Amino acid sequence: LLPDWKSAVSSGMKEKGKEYLASMGIYVFNKQLLIDLLSDTTTVDFGKEIIPQSISKHKVLSYEYDGYWTDIGSIDSFFVANLDLTTDLPQFNLFDNNNQFYTRPRILPPTKVSGTRFINSIVAEGCIIGAESIENSIVGVRSRIGHGSVIKRCYIMGANRFENIKSLAESGGKEIPAVGIGDHCYLENCVIDKNARIGDNVKISGGKHLQDIETDSYVVKEGIVVVKNRAVISSGVEI
Repeated sequence: LLPDWKSAVSSGMKEKGKEYLASMGIYVFNKQLLIDLLSDTTTVDFGKEIIPQSISKHKVLSYEYDGYWTDIGSIDSFFVANLDLTTDLPQFNLFDNNNQFYTRPRILPPTKVSGTRFINSIVAEGCIIGAESIENSIVGVRSRIGHGSVIKRCYIMGANRFENIKSLAESGGKEIPAVGIGDHCYLENCVIDKNARIGDNVKISGGKHLQDIETDSYVVKEGIVVVKNRAVISSGVEI
């Protein structure tokens, strides 16, 4: 069984301020032992019942993980963990030659940028960007950001596929904007899920001043505005 939270914390971890160990939900069992343990219908939870009760009856070992780990169980922690990647020296190093990080190859065209000022941001491939500025933000694959838009502290997830030129032309002047972010928008403290459609002159200013709310197109949680997958935010809307 793996892990046992009662393991002693090494001096190296204590120096990093890690005084306590917690189960990270990765377990390795002997198959037959697992079957035997699960046959007891009086226990249902691994962390509270099955593992604690097994310590005195079976061989239980633990592995002390000393690498990067952070909780992303809430929107706020998920948001902070992702935006940390945009800092000069993030806690999770994507450029470590000893622990190389590989993404799924999509064979997309390179990102095209027109007149945009970038500050501490990450931009994936296949994007078409004409924004005025993008600051402390992550821009996902196939993202389209219109001219004059300002993006601050946002995680823009991008799109599953490109819209063709004909589709983009047809969306002009209609109530349903094209996939991506339109012209002259201002987005701050936002998570924009994939395939969202945000029109022109949209202003979304997330922050603690906003109350938690859920609508058909977006959610506000802990001051962060999350625009839902495939949601439509019409031109001129302010949040």
